[in-house]
Amino acid sequence: MNMPVAVVVVAKVVVVVVVVVVVVVVAVVVVVVVVVVAAVAVVIVAVAVSIAVVVAVVEVVVVAAAAVVVVVAVEVVVVVVVVVVVVVKYYLVGVVRVVVVVVVVVVVVVVVVVVVVVVVVVVNIRIKALFYICVLWLGYGQLQPSD
Repeated sequence: MNMPVAVVVVAKVVVVVVVVVVVVVVAVVVVVVVVVVAAVAVVIVAVAVSIAVVVAVVEVVVVAAAAVVVVVAVEVVVVVVVVVVVVVKYYLVGVVRVVVVVVVVVVVVVVVVVVVVVVVVVVNIRIKALFYICVLWLGYGQLQPSD
């Protein structure tokens, strides 16, 4: 592999990384804005309207946060895989190549497991949050089974 081709490959990898970073930053900003707007909306709605709207706002915030976690995790995995494929294909040989591939596979598996755990935890938190909102709104006694 001659030098100009190596420079082109590295430049392409850098472009991919930059694009992914920009997308991640935009996603995080969107989530922050959604959370702030939702928090303000919850306060206003809790004072003025009904529990249904509060529940809907909580759902939007939680789903947006979970979606951003998934998107960021996928982007990280894609960037890591692209960089590793380029490096392994053009620069590594022998045992080093095998070690790098094994490490990347382990990292990708860990990221997937973390994403699944985060989504499960977020769904669990959402369910508990909705329950406690209902408890606070309706009063604990009204949620007890009637005898």
